[in-house]
Amino acid sequence: MISTGELKKGATIELDGKLMSVMDYSHIKMGRGSAQVRIKFRDVRTGSITEQTFQAGTKFNRARVERREMQYLYNDGEFFHFMNTETFEQIPVSADKVGDANLYLKENDTCDVILFGEEVIGVELPITVELTVTQTDPGFKGDTATGGSKPATLETGLVIQVPLFVDEGTRIKINTDTGEYIERVS
Repeated sequence: MISTGELKKGATIELDGKLMSVMDYSHIKMGRGSAQVRIKFRDVRTGSITEQTFQAGTKFNRARVERREMQYLYNDGEFFHFMNTETFEQIPVSADKVGDANLYLKENDTCDVILFGEEVIGVELPITVELTVTQTDPGFKGDTATGGSKPATLETGLVIQVPLFVDEGTRIKINTDTGEYIERVS
């Protein structure tokens, strides 16, 4: 059991027979009466988002999810294929379960595949990934780190804003939560 005070973003609970992931929560203190907690959930299986309010101290059943480190192999158009790095077992994961993680995944990268029993419910990336810039406008003499930004296409097809001094072929570090440029790697 997990109470409203112990909830955090990313926690997975069972609510009304559904598997729900906490996206956001906020405590609301009423002028009179007890405090309440407003929680924004995402249904893990369908992807629908709902928002509900509960009394502070309400307890939920914690879902037993397992994170397994797996290596991304390839995408065949319908499924993303991952391999367990310990048993070498390969599993296909549908594109809707991978979600926006596909924008940061390249072949042979490792990430955590989240399982509920044997059912894949999602893919969790590291906080940062390193990708190579494949296309961007050239920089000009005098461009500095604080002089603005320009769009750049990365090897996975993702387009982000980078500083003016970043050129094609440069490896950069990206935050997978926000999709923002962090630093130049090489």
